[in-house]
Amino acid sequence: MQRRLAAQGYEHRVVNASITGETTEGGAARIDGAIREFAPELVILELGGNDGLRGFPPARIKRNLRAIAQRAGDSGAGVVILGIRIPTNYGTRYTQAFEGVYREVAEELGAEWIEFFMEGVALNDELLQEDRIHPNAEAQPILLDNAWPVIRATLDGL
Repeated sequence: MQRRLAAQGYEHRVVNASITGETTEGGAARIDGAIREFAPELVILELGGNDGLRGFPPARIKRNLRAIAQRAGDSGAGVVILGIRIPTNYGTRYTQAFEGVYREVAEELGAEWIEFFMEGVALNDELLQEDRIHPNAEAQPILLDNAWPVIRATLDGL
Protein backbone atom coordinates (compact mmCIF):
# COMPACT_ATOMS: atom_id res chain seq x y z
CA MET A 1 0.00 0.00 0.00
CA GLN A 2 2.83 2.39 0.79
CA ARG A 3 4.27 1.92 -2.70
CA ARG A 4 0.89 2.40 -4.36
CA LEU A 5 0.23 5.58 -2.40
CA ALA A 6 3.59 7.02 -3.42
CA ALA A 7 3.20 5.96 -7.05
CA GLN A 8 -0.16 7.74 -7.23
CA GLY A 9 1.09 10.93 -5.61
CA TYR A 10 -0.20 10.48 -2.07
CA GLU A 11 2.18 11.51 0.68
CA HIS A 12 0.56 9.47 3.43
CA ARG A 13 2.57 7.10 5.60
CA VAL A 14 1.12 3.64 6.21
CA VAL A 15 1.17 2.38 9.79
CA ASN A 16 0.07 -1.18 10.49
CA ALA A 17 -1.29 -1.07 14.03
CA SER A 18 -2.72 -4.58 13.90
CA ILE A 19 -1.92 -7.41 16.29
CA THR A 20 -2.11 -11.03 15.19
CA GLY A 21 -5.09 -12.76 16.79
CA GLU A 22 -6.74 -9.47 17.78
CA THR A 23 -10.46 -9.36 18.45
CA THR A 24 -12.78 -6.39 18.08
CA GLU A 25 -12.72 -6.01 21.85
CA GLY A 26 -8.94 -5.63 21.81
CA GLY A 27 -9.20 -3.18 18.93
CA ALA A 28 -11.77 -1.11 20.81
CA ALA A 29 -9.46 -1.05 23.85
CA ARG A 30 -6.47 0.06 21.74
CA ILE A 31 -7.99 2.56 19.29
CA ASP A 32 -7.67 5.66 21.46
CA GLY A 33 -3.96 5.05 22.04
CA ALA A 34 -3.38 4.39 18.35
CA ILE A 35 -5.15 7.62 17.41
CA ARG A 36 -3.05 9.58 19.92
CA GLU A 37 0.18 7.96 18.75
CA PHE A 38 -0.33 8.10 14.99
CA ALA A 39 -2.94 10.86 14.38
CA PRO A 40 -4.26 9.03 11.30
CA GLU A 41 -6.00 10.73 8.41
CA LEU A 42 -7.51 7.38 7.42
CA VAL A 43 -8.25 4.28 9.47
CA ILE A 44 -8.74 1.03 7.57
CA LEU A 45 -10.66 -1.25 9.89
CA GLU A 46 -10.26 -4.97 9.23
CA LEU A 47 -11.23 -6.76 12.42
CA GLY A 48 -13.74 -9.34 13.50
CA GLY A 49 -12.66 -12.54 11.79
CA ASN A 50 -11.23 -13.93 15.02
CA ASP A 51 -14.44 -12.97 16.83
CA GLY A 52 -16.50 -14.81 14.22
CA LEU A 53 -14.32 -17.91 14.30
CA ARG A 54 -14.78 -18.00 18.08
CA GLY A 55 -18.56 -17.61 17.78
CA PHE A 56 -18.75 -14.27 19.59
CA PRO A 57 -22.22 -12.70 19.50
CA PRO A 58 -22.69 -10.48 16.43
CA ALA A 59 -24.18 -7.72 18.61
CA ARG A 60 -20.94 -7.58 20.60
CA ILE A 61 -18.82 -7.54 17.44
CA LYS A 62 -20.99 -4.75 16.05
CA ARG A 63 -20.74 -2.71 19.25
CA ASN A 64 -16.94 -2.98 19.21
CA LEU A 65 -16.59 -2.20 15.49
CA ARG A 66 -18.92 0.77 15.87
CA ALA A 67 -16.89 2.07 18.81
CA ILE A 68 -13.62 1.79 16.87
CA ALA A 69 -15.01 3.41 13.72
CA GLN A 70 -16.77 6.14 15.68
CA ARG A 71 -13.67 7.05 17.69
CA ALA A 72 -11.62 7.15 14.50
CA GLY A 73 -14.21 9.33 12.79
CA ASP A 74 -14.53 11.61 15.81
CA SER A 75 -10.77 12.18 15.64
CA GLY A 76 -11.20 13.55 12.12
CA ALA A 77 -9.93 10.44 10.34
CA GLY A 78 -11.70 8.92 7.38
CA VAL A 79 -12.81 5.35 7.96
CA VAL A 80 -12.90 2.39 5.58
CA ILE A 81 -14.39 -0.86 6.87
CA LEU A 82 -13.25 -4.10 5.24
CA GLY A 83 -15.98 -6.71 5.49
CA ILE A 84 -15.18 -10.29 6.37
CA ARG A 85 -16.92 -13.57 5.72
CA ILE A 86 -16.54 -16.69 7.82
CA PRO A 87 -17.08 -20.40 7.17
CA THR A 88 -20.69 -21.47 7.52
CA ASN A 89 -20.06 -24.05 10.25
CA TYR A 90 -21.91 -21.90 12.84
CA GLY A 91 -25.05 -22.03 10.72
CA THR A 92 -26.74 -19.72 8.28
CA ARG A 93 -28.34 -17.47 10.90
CA TYR A 94 -25.06 -16.74 12.69
CA THR A 95 -23.11 -16.35 9.44
CA GLN A 96 -25.61 -13.86 8.00
CA ALA A 97 -25.78 -11.90 11.24
CA PHE A 98 -21.98 -11.79 11.46
CA GLU A 99 -21.50 -10.66 7.87
CA GLY A 100 -24.28 -8.06 8.18
CA VAL A 101 -22.47 -6.31 11.01
CA TYR A 102 -20.01 -4.63 8.61
CA ARG A 103 -22.73 -3.17 6.39
CA GLU A 104 -24.76 -2.06 9.40
CA VAL A 105 -21.86 -0.25 11.07
CA ALA A 106 -20.83 1.41 7.79
CA GLU A 107 -24.38 2.58 7.13
CA GLU A 108 -24.91 3.82 10.69
CA LEU A 109 -21.71 5.86 10.64
CA GLY A 110 -21.64 6.85 6.98
CA ALA A 111 -18.32 5.04 6.53
CA GLU A 112 -17.08 3.56 3.29
CA TRP A 113 -16.92 -0.22 3.25
CA ILE A 114 -16.17 -3.26 1.17
CA GLU A 115 -18.48 -6.23 1.54
CA PHE A 116 -15.73 -8.85 1.28
CA PHE A 117 -12.19 -7.67 0.85
CA MET A 118 -10.82 -11.24 0.47
CA GLU A 119 -12.72 -11.80 -2.78
CA GLY A 120 -10.60 -14.00 -5.05
CA VAL A 121 -8.35 -15.02 -2.17
CA ALA A 122 -10.41 -16.75 0.52
CA LEU A 123 -11.06 -19.99 -1.36
CA ASN A 124 -7.74 -20.18 -3.20
CA ASP A 125 -5.36 -22.45 -1.27
CA GLU A 126 -2.40 -21.07 -3.22
CA LEU A 127 -3.08 -17.63 -1.71
CA LEU A 128 -3.58 -18.80 1.87
CA GLN A 129 -1.21 -19.72 4.65
CA GLU A 130 -1.18 -23.31 5.88
CA ASP A 131 -4.07 -22.54 8.26
CA ARG A 132 -6.25 -21.99 5.13
CA ILE A 133 -7.63 -18.84 6.77
CA HIS A 134 -5.03 -16.09 6.55
CA PRO A 135 -3.77 -14.73 3.22
CA ASN A 136 -0.13 -15.24 2.31
CA ALA A 137 2.31 -12.73 0.79
CA GLU A 138 1.22 -13.59 -2.76
CA ALA A 139 -2.36 -12.59 -1.88
CA GLN A 140 -1.46 -9.09 -0.72
CA PRO A 141 -1.57 -7.38 -4.15
CA ILE A 142 -5.04 -8.86 -4.76
CA LEU A 143 -6.27 -7.66 -1.37
CA LEU A 144 -4.93 -4.19 -2.11
CA ASP A 145 -6.62 -4.19 -5.51
CA ASN A 146 -9.89 -5.18 -3.82
CA ALA A 147 -9.68 -2.38 -1.27
CA TRP A 148 -7.95 0.32 -3.31
CA PRO A 149 -10.97 1.93 -5.01
CA VAL A 150 -12.64 2.64 -1.67
CA ILE A 151 -9.38 3.66 0.00
CA ARG A 152 -8.55 6.05 -2.86
CA ALA A 153 -12.05 7.54 -2.90
CA THR A 154 -11.94 8.07 0.86
CA LEU A 155 -8.51 9.71 0.71
CA ASP A 156 -9.65 11.97 -2.11
CA GLY A 157 -12.65 13.02 -0.03
CA LEU A 158 -10.60 14.04 3.00
